[in-house]
Amino acid sequence: MLGWIVAAALAAALVCAVALYERELRGMAHFLRREDRTANERATVSFSTPGISSVAAAANGEMDALRDERAALGARQEAFQRDLAALSHDIRTPLAGAQGYLQLHERSADPAERARCLREASSRLSAMRELTDRLFDYAKAADADSPLSCEPVEVLPALAEVLAGAYPQFAERGWEPVLDVPDEGAAVLADPEALSRIFSNLLANALRHGADAPRIAVGAAGAETSPQQAASSAGEASLPGFVAVSFANRVADPASLDADKLFERFYRADGARTGEGSGLGLAIVARLAERMGGRAAARLEGDVLAIEVRLPAA
Repeated sequence: MLGWIVAAALAAALVCAVALYERELRGMAHFLRREDRTANERATVSFSTPGISSVAAAANGEMDALRDERAALGARQEAFQRDLAALSHDIRTPLAGAQGYLQLHERSADPAERARCLREASSRLSAMRELTDRLFDYAKAADADSPLSCEPVEVLPALAEVLAGAYPQFAERGWEPVLDVPDEGAAVLADPEALSRIFSNLLANALRHGADAPRIAVGAAGAETSPQQAASSAGEASLPGFVAVSFANRVADPASLDADKLFERFYRADGARTGEGSGLGLAIVARLAERMGGRAAARLEGDVLAIEVRLPAA
């Protein structure tokens, strides 16, 4: 008789436990199906067991991941809309200008005025061509499916070639760049074409926006590691260092610059987007440096803007 009583009690307890589990699972299912659920709302349990609590924690973790993913997607969409608006402005402006000058050309009977209109129209179409070229360059720089072939490249010869190509611009301004290269044999692991593009864009930025000749410095930089990496590598061979290349010169209006935004697509120092350039040159620098295992950074000290690229030492 006692055995039957114990068995009945165990069966009743089992039925009760199953009912409680069922209630909790149905409650979580209802919670997950609710369309009015807020982003920060969490699944809770009133009958807490390791299994039920684990299911609730897993559901909350998935909801957190989904919320973060949606937030990141929203941020990307907002950035895309801003970039699209900026690109539309930059495309429409030179096209409208070229069209206007061509219309003036057709209406004018003065040969000198007609020639001037053609020159102005050509100038605006050239600006349009520069923008499309930069867009193509940025697309290539950001394309992770197009791998770069990194190899040891000496920094000074690559830099000298870019400087030689810019000699006319230096001569026009009466500037002479200052080189600070203690180690003339410094080399980096880089794609030669990408490295040349980085130097060309940095130099173009210094020439276009600087108020005097740039100072170009090349030097060794220590390995950049997190505390966790440093701890895990204790007793092992030291991590490879970096070579830093910086372009620095004075700028006319430092208050208009936000150094933290210089590498963003289409960023311009002037809020009205009336300045020269496509706003893509430094974004290309940052993407190429990242794809070669390095990084780009900018700092503003007084009226001197310094842009530095660090790449793995060869």
